[in-house]
This record gives sequence, structure tokens and C-alpha cells, in this order.
Amino acid sequence: MRLSEVKNNETVIITKVLGHGSFRKRIMEMGFVRGKEVKVIKNAPFKGPIEFKILDYNITLRRSEASLIEVISVHEAEEQINSSFDGVIDQDILKKSASDKGRIINIALIGNPNCGKTTLFNFLSGSKEHVGNYSGVTISAKRASFNKFGFQFNLVDLPGTYSLTAYSPEEIYVRKYIWKETPDIVINVVDSSNLERNLFLTTQLIDMDIKVVCALNMYDELLKNQSNFNYEKMGEMMGIPIIPTISSKGKGIDDLLKKAIEVYEDRDPIVRHIHINYGQEIEKSIQRIRVKVKENKPIADKISSRFMALKLLEKDNETLFNLSRYSNFDEIKAITKEESRRIETLYNEDSETVITDSKYGFIAGALKENLKQKVNSGKSRSEKIDHFLTHPLLGMPIFIVLIFIAFYSTFTLGSYPMGWIENLVTGLSGLVSSLMPPGMLHDLLTNGIIDGTGSVLVFLPNILILFFFISIMEDSGYMARAAFIMDKIMHYFGLHGRSFIPMVMGFGCNVPAIMATRTLRSPSDRLLTMLIIPFMSCSARLPVYVLFISAFFPSNPGLVLVGIYFTGIFIAFLVAQLFNKVIFKSKETPFVLELPPYRIPTFRNVLIHMWDKTWQYLKKIGGVILIGVIIIWALGYFPRQNAETEKQSNQMVQFQEEAASSGHLEQIHQLQLEQEAARLQNSYLGRIGQFIEPAMRPLGFDWKMSVALLAGLPAKEVVVSTMGVLYQVDDDGGASLTKKLRQERYLSGPKQGELIISVPVALGFLIFVLIYFPCIGVIATIKNESGKLYWALFTMFYTTVLAWILAFLTLHVARFIL
Repeated sequence: MRLSEVKNNETVIITKVLGHGSFRKRIMEMGFVRGKEVKVIKNAPFKGPIEFKILDYNITLRRSEASLIEVISVHEAEEQINSSFDGVIDQDILKKSASDKGRIINIALIGNPNCGKTTLFNFLSGSKEHVGNYSGVTISAKRASFNKFGFQFNLVDLPGTYSLTAYSPEEIYVRKYIWKETPDIVINVVDSSNLERNLFLTTQLIDMDIKVVCALNMYDELLKNQSNFNYEKMGEMMGIPIIPTISSKGKGIDDLLKKAIEVYEDRDPIVRHIHINYGQEIEKSIQRIRVKVKENKPIADKISSRFMALKLLEKDNETLFNLSRYSNFDEIKAITKEESRRIETLYNEDSETVITDSKYGFIAGALKENLKQKVNSGKSRSEKIDHFLTHPLLGMPIFIVLIFIAFYSTFTLGSYPMGWIENLVTGLSGLVSSLMPPGMLHDLLTNGIIDGTGSVLVFLPNILILFFFISIMEDSGYMARAAFIMDKIMHYFGLHGRSFIPMVMGFGCNVPAIMATRTLRSPSDRLLTMLIIPFMSCSARLPVYVLFISAFFPSNPGLVLVGIYFTGIFIAFLVAQLFNKVIFKSKETPFVLELPPYRIPTFRNVLIHMWDKTWQYLKKIGGVILIGVIIIWALGYFPRQNAETEKQSNQMVQFQEEAASSGHLEQIHQLQLEQEAARLQNSYLGRIGQFIEPAMRPLGFDWKMSVALLAGLPAKEVVVSTMGVLYQVDDDGGASLTKKLRQERYLSGPKQGELIISVPVALGFLIFVLIYFPCIGVIATIKNESGKLYWALFTMFYTTVLAWILAFLTLHVARFIL
């Protein structure tokens, strides 16, 4: 609770003082420190100042100032004590309770992409966030809490960012988080192997005048390069303690937390606020703007006036917007414009460039004094590897071979555990069937839940293997090289080279891939990439591919799967080129992509990545897929009887008597199958399928395939589970779903006896699943990321129409060829 929320005549105890700089110092000097008792006397009308009583004297604070003080009510303190204290509760005990409540430290992790920030977050919290060796992996704040050294740490992993300008969504997000949430400590994670670039962000944190602890991450790489870095002296110069860490191995983490506690409790002698000297002329401009900004006390209490003055000189639109509602905004704007023009005239450079150069000058000077690097005239290990992997001629073939190996292994290695799980599901279904009497519950468990969810569960090994390879490529740094290799091709189709990374992420899940488009600078590039990401075959579609490829293309499964994935990429490129010419006629933005050094992926991170995908998949099976299976089963189970089925039942009894007398048991079995097929066709599910079948009949899809596609709208795995329910119409426990798909025939009509799913139809079905309506989550994400419902509805419409057209063409071309 904040002090601004306390009601009149209520007494509270201070647990924490937020804010920074002069405000925090002034407020603490007035007695607002942890453990002190405060009473609210009265609130001024119209949300004006609040009068408090503290240390036997009355004082007033603005509501904005009071909101920066965390408190606990006496009642809450008593409740906290009662659970562990039997004696009489006096004021000293209440204050101690408030002090204990204040032993909660809110920490924000901030750093450049590839600095190991998320690895550190995973180690600290035991979390399983995805770690990738390229920018844009962490695309929103990840939170975790843990207890250590008698404190509760609330940890937030913010998006990787190179600076705190308002240039990209990540930069704006990080800056807003610091302003609005005011974390107690910011841990700035710095890559030891690239200090000069990483410390640029540190200089901006210094300007913000907040409590910072620097984690000198990947310290082993600095030592390996035989560099000598006096990080203690560097920390004294910057007023920020620096702690060496190796987050991938958990080294230095405890020291980092202990240092965070010291800084939080104002016990570290190094911590002080320094002013980076930007030169006499720029300092004059900063001071002149600061005077006007500081007139707006509410914003200056939360945000350093010096930092805001620098941002204004850098022509930061977000800062201008934040100040736009203040009474002296026109004065601030006029002075800023005047000072920017003066600096640009003096230096013959843009004011933002002058400030950036000054920052790098400060960094270079500090490193020159504290860093001694071994001069290495030869090529680095990464450069030697890149000589082959990014070679103008060899780069693309190597990339294709690596992708093929990943997909081929997905099938060949995955086929063994697939068979084990399939046998397990069949055995479980048989066991339940033998123990339960016939009836609705028996049918729900066997033909519904076990067969439906089991048909999806069998593909878990394939997903694990595929993500093993993707994780290796991401964590090693190869994925950034793939973006480099693909830039020329993507540029030809009107896409930005950086779009390749979100597109590759789409092979895992389209939702985070669409969110990862935030790394693109141009709004039109972001939107264009969002609209084509659904063509990237997410892991949810993989079970459908594996099912149909196993059934109809068993001789070349890896080749067909690679073909499907590359077809999706090719369609995405063609659509991008079309949209870029018709809808997005945007100006070109430069291709800037960091190529991080190659690193050997840690076994732990690879396992975390694989387990993360496994858990997501299992949660889907136990959640949306299970619900979908039960709904599909119920729609297929009811109604049990009507006039037609009663007539068939009577005929069945007569046929059974005649067949039994003549000993034709096979004829009885065939009649039972026909009766069950007729009943299923007349069920609610059958009626829905027959309603939409005319639209799908030109593609060669019957009502069962049509229903399966419709059921796949929430999640594509439901396509397989629906087929698992629909095709379990006989009692042959040994027949797999793939076998039943191959054997399914028309029971009536002009095509009676013909196979329903031929190879051309299977190809058309795969193309339809590849392209049509992405899942509900993807549509919602497009709406949120684009900010407009129109683009979400447009994606639903155009992907489905395109899927129908291309599936139709695929069917007829395949029939002509085959």
C-alpha cells in the first residue's frame, strides 16, 4: 500500500521509500524512514496535498510524493505478527514487523541483447525462460520471486535493449518500467567481452540517478582473452559496484545478491551519483533546461531532471509527450529548441550525436584507465567459423543442410518413442475397455479422452527433437547468421533482414514470434512481418504433418516435411512482396543486426528450452485439447437414436440373425461398422460436417476432414485429436490412426468403395493446414500488437481464402502428375 492511499485518521508504519536523488534524500531527512509511524490528519479537497503527523510534528506532502512511500497498516502488521508471536504486541514489535515487511527488494534486470541477462534470471529464480543468442528473445517483462539471505527478491527480466532512447518498443518499455514501477535496485547485466558497447546503457542509467549494481557477466570469456580489468576501480569511478558473474555456471550470483542488499540498505560506500561531463557547452544547456523541468515537481520526484534534460536535447519525443500536460511545457519546448540549435551550430553535428559521442568518450577514457587487453592480430574463433558458415557461396547450402538434418532427425529418431507411446495408449485403452462395462462413460474414456488426447501425445518426441535442434542453433549464435544469410533474399521480397528472426521463432509458436516483431524499427515492417508469420509452421501443426506424412508418404518423410516448411516460407515471401507493393509502400530501413560471438550451448539451457516446450505441449493436452476432445466426442455421441437409426437397428437385428444362422461373422462385423458410421454421420458433429462439406468438397475433403479443420481453430493439435475421435469406429485395437486414414472409404454414393484420402487429397489437406486460419491466440496477438482489430480480421479472412485456393490447385496438379 502507498501512503497516498491511506484514509484520514489512520495510522500506518513506513516499510520503504521509493523515488530517487534529492527527493529521496529530502524526504528521509524529514523522518520518512522505514519503521516510523505516520498518521494521516486530513486530505485537501480535489485530491490536493495530504497532511501527516510524524515524529510529533505535522507536515504536508503532495499526493504524488506520498505515492512514493510504501506503508503497512497497524492491522496488517498485527496479522503478520500473530502467526508467529504469542506475547503482547507493543509499538516496538509493530515497527519490527514493518521493518521485516521492508525486507522485500524489487529488482529489475536490464542489459543489452546477448549479455546473458535471461540466463541470470533463470539461475536466480529457477525459472525456465527461453534463452536465445540473438536480439529480441525476451519481448516482455518476465517475473519471479525467491527468498535468500533473509530477503524476498521480486525479480523482473526486462527486454534486452541497447539504450534508453525512444527508438524501439523495447527501449520505451524499459524506460517506462523504471519510471512507473521505480524498482529498488536495477541490476545492469554487462557482457564482459563487449564492454564499450554494453557500458553505453550503463551511462544512461547513471544519468537516471537510480540505484544500480553492475553484473559483469561472462567474466570467464574476459579471462580467457587474457584481459586485465580493474572492475573495482571502474566501479568507484562510476559510483556503481561491479560484481563478476558467470550466470551460465552460477558463479558470482550470491555475491551479486549480497551486493544488491548492501546497496538497497545504503551500506555500500562505492554508491554515489556522478555526473558524466558532457563538456562545458552541453552542461550549460542541460542546466538551463533542468531549471524549467524541476518546476514540475511531480515528474522530477520520480525521474531525474538531468536525465530528462538530456533526453530533450536528444529530441526524444516520448519525453516531450510526458511533459506536454505541464503548465510550462511551451517554455521547456522553446528553451530545448534554442539550446539544440546552439549546440548544433557550435559542433556542426546533431545534438543527439554530440551527446552520444560524449558518452562513448567517457567510456573510452574509463576503460583506457582500467582495462588492459591482449593485442590479438589474428582472426577470432567466431571470424574463422563465419568464414565458412556465412560464405557467399557455401552459406546458403550449409543452412539448408542443417535445416534438413533437423527435420530428418525429427522423423527418424522420433519414430521409435512415437511407437512406444502409441502402444502405451493402445494398451491403456484396451485395459480401460476390459475393466468397464459398455456405456456412455466407457465410450467417453476410450474413444474420447484416451484415443483423442493419445493421438496428440504420440507426437511429443517429434516436437522435443525439433526444438533440440532449434535451441542449439539459437544458443550457439548461428540463428543470427541465418538472418544475415537470408537478408538479401528477404530484401528482394520486400522484407527486412531482421524479420527473419521472428519468422524462425514462428516455427516454435506464432504468438511470441509476432511479439518479437517489436525489434523491427519501422511500423510498416512490423505489421508486414506480423501478417506473414502465420505461414511459419508452428509446433502445433507438426502433429498434423507427422500424422499425414506417416500415413501417405512413409518412404520420404523428412523430405516431405522440409518441403512443407519451405513451402510456407516461400508463400510468406510471395505474400510479403504482394503486400509490400499494394498495401505497404514504406521507405527502406537499414539492416542492422548484431552477430554475437559463437558460444557452446550449455546442456542446462538446451534442456530448459526443450522442457519449456514439452510443458507447454502437455498443458495444451490437459487443457484446450482435452476440452476440445470432450466437446467433439459429445457432438459425435449424441443423438443416440432417431427414426433412421431405429430402422437401421431393426434391420441389423434381422441381418444378425440371418448371418449367425449361416455363420457369416464377417458380415455381422461389417454391418456393425456401417451402422456406427451411419450413426456418427447423423450425430450433431456429422450434421455440422455435412453443412460445411459442400464448401470443402472441391478440395476432396469429406465431412470428417472438414470437422477436424473446423475444430482446429482454437489450436491446431485439435485437428489430430478430432480425427482420433472420428476414426475410432471399429474395435480393432491394433489399428493405428494412420492405418485408418489410409483405409477410409466412401460407404455410399457414386464413389462408394473408393478411398477418401488419396495422396493428392493428403497433399491438399497438408497445404490447407499450413496456410488456413491461425489459432485464436495468434489472432488476438496480432490485434494487440498492431493496435487494430482490422488487421486481425484481415488475417483470418485472407489466410483461409488463400488456403482454399492453394489446396484446390495442389489437389488438381497432384492428380494430373500422379
